[in-house]
Amino acid sequence: MELLFVALGGALLGLAARYLLPGRSTMGVVLIPALAMLVASAVWVALTWLGWKWDAGAIWWVSLGAAAAASVVAQLVLARRRTRADSTLLHALMKTGAPGNA
Repeated sequence: MELLFVALGGALLGLAARYLLPGRSTMGVVLIPALAMLVASAVWVALTWLGWKWDAGAIWWVSLGAAAAASVVAQLVLARRRTRADSTLLHALMKTGAPGNA
């Protein structure tokens, strides 16, 4: 049951990162929340395998902190890479001419 709560918490953190950080128009709606949910769940499971107790606060802070960090990094890096790739493609298309623009 706790895994469900940590997955939901990770998804909410990813959703917050999506709407609070710049570049959300460059990627899909579910990408960052799904990534945060995956990271939170994976960290939670790894820590429980290492013997961390689910009723201690440390496992919650580490799992949700890792989800928040992953969502912020992913949002910023993906937005920057996507913007750069779109700009490069636009310049290449303008240089060679897009099909049908004769």
